[in-house]
Amino acid sequence: MHRRKLFCEYGPVCYRISVAKECLRRRLWDLMRHTAFARSQTQQELPVLVKGHVSPILRRLEGVDMRLQRNKAENLRIAIRPIDHLLIRPGESFSFWQRVGRCTARRGYLPGLAISNGSLREETGGGLCQLANLIHYLVLHSPLTVTELHHHSDALFPDSERRVPFGTGTSVFYRHVDYRFRNDTDQTVQLLLWIENDLLCGELRAQTPFPLRYRLVEEDSHYTKESDGYYRNSRVYRRRFEAETGKELPRELLLVNHSKVLYDPALIPPELLRIKKEEAPCQ
Repeated sequence: MHRRKLFCEYGPVCYRISVAKECLRRRLWDLMRHTAFARSQTQQELPVLVKGHVSPILRRLEGVDMRLQRNKAENLRIAIRPIDHLLIRPGESFSFWQRVGRCTARRGYLPGLAISNGSLREETGGGLCQLANLIHYLVLHSPLTVTELHHHSDALFPDSERRVPFGTGTSVFYRHVDYRFRNDTDQTVQLLLWIENDLLCGELRAQTPFPLRYRLVEEDSHYTKESDGYYRNSRVYRRRFEAETGKELPRELLLVNHSKVLYDPALIPPELLRIKKEEAPCQ
């Protein structure tokens, strides 16, 4: 039986109508819930560093034009301006798209690499997932509450030069696929973002130290060959430590990865490839 086509799949006009409908629905939802968004920026930096991180902007990816990587760098420079030095006060929420806004050529955005339905394409403003990923990574090292997150469902590139556990990124697509967190603590926090030597840099700062420290770990990382292809598997945990004593508390399971590999399976390290038990050969 053939799957019934969605309205958005009947052509470009229907697709734009569907996107506009979702954007409007998101605006109405926020108005009805009286969501208090973080809006204040100040050049004064809060004194306590909660977490810092850097990620390389220019990466040589299989089959990806480096022009798109260089364009991504410019897109990131534009997008960080409304977020850098942003204060998130107790009870306030951070919304990626509420701060960044629509990415248009008129605003200076260039064609960059974007992911749509598991495939890569050029799109004005492409590459901003890296910014959302960095912010999410900082937030995971704090007691802030993630309220909206959309995991990448597929493994698009090999793990070469990976610095963070697989699967801890987030997808963003204007405006209804957002990344959001809320400050449920009793103190104001601040995001600092900048670009230096082709590195995207970020810090999460606070007024006073939080009682816990956090560390992300990925375990049981491996690949499996299944009936419809290869899959990247692992578990990501968040370890928690008392800041004063160093005592470790029970860790939290953040996610279980089972992501289809969309790049050349020949790039999978042979030592990480496992045969599923049900597919093991008879003895």
